Amino acid sequence: MAETKQLDRAVTDFIWNIVEIHSQLEEIHKSWAQMLGITEPQWLILMAIDELDGGRGVSGIAVANKLRIHPAFVTNQTKRLEKLEFLVRVTSPEDARFLQISLTQKARAEIANLSIKRQALNSTMFGELDEESLHYLNKRLSSIAKNSRLASQKLSIGVL
Repeated sequence: MAETKQLDRAVTDFIWNIVEIHSQLEEIHKSWAQMLGITEPQWLILMAIDELDGGRGVSGIAVANKLRIHPAFVTNQTKRLEKLEFLVRVTSPEDARFLQISLTQKARAEIANLSIKRQALNSTMFGELDEESLHYLNKRLSSIAKNSRLASQKLSIGVL
C-alpha cells in the first residue's frame, strides 16, 4: 500500500513537472515568435519544417502530424508565412494534389540570427545534463509519449 502511494506521488510530481515545462516552453516559443513578428503557432510550424525538411520540402500533413494539429490549420498558417516570405510552397513533383513547403533564405537567416540566443537558452535549460543523460531521458520520454497516446485512445473509447 505504501509503495502504491509513493508511486502515485511520483507520477503526480512527474505530471506537474511536465505541465510546468510545457508552460515555460510555450513562453519561450512566444518570445522567439515575437522576435520574428509572428505568432507562436507560426514559430512552431517554422521549427517543424526546419526539422522535417530533408532538402526537398515537406508536406503540410507531415508538419501537422509533427505538431499534432489539424492539417487545415497548417495550410492556413503556411499561406500567411508565405506572404511574410518565411516559406515557399511548391507543387509536389510526385503528386500535384500536394504542396512541398520549405523555409526561405529569409527564414533561415532569421533563425540563424537567433541561434546564439537559442544555444545559450539550451545551455541554461540542459546544462546539468550530458549527451548520454539527454539520450536516456529522450528514450524514456518517447516511451511515455507513446504510452500516453495509447492511454488517451483507450480513455476516449471507454476501455479504461
